[in-house]
Amino acid sequence: MSDTKTTSPGKIEKSEAEWRKELTPMQYAVLREKATERPYTGEYEYETRPGTYVCAGCGQTLFESDTKFDSGCGWPSFTAPAQASSIDEERDVSHGMIRTEVLCSRCSGHLGHVFPDGPGPTGLRYCINSAALKLQPK
Repeated sequence: MSDTKTTSPGKIEKSEAEWRKELTPMQYAVLREKATERPYTGEYEYETRPGTYVCAGCGQTLFESDTKFDSGCGWPSFTAPAQASSIDEERDVSHGMIRTEVLCSRCSGHLGHVFPDGPGPTGLRYCINSAALKLQPK
């Protein structure tokens, strides 16, 4: 029997043991422990293929490739999520900074942060760890 629990509509919760079994060590560190990849090392930093980026933890659609842009920050950057409901945001005061953390709304996995210095039309930069994503090419 699985330890997976579904709470509020569509919400997924799993035991730490189950997450460790399903995710790579880097995916686990990022999604479950809020780690960050070293800049310019992620699998999708330089990715240009069209497609949909889904959560590496639960498969929920997060971002579309047509919102991806080269921000020069060292991590894949997007101007907007595929749907506003696919992400949650929380205030993050770790590391001596005040930032807005971005989480998968389905599995609560840490994705990265959002900043108000992106290009139009949103003016936002969703700075996302590659380990939190899986690209489904079109």
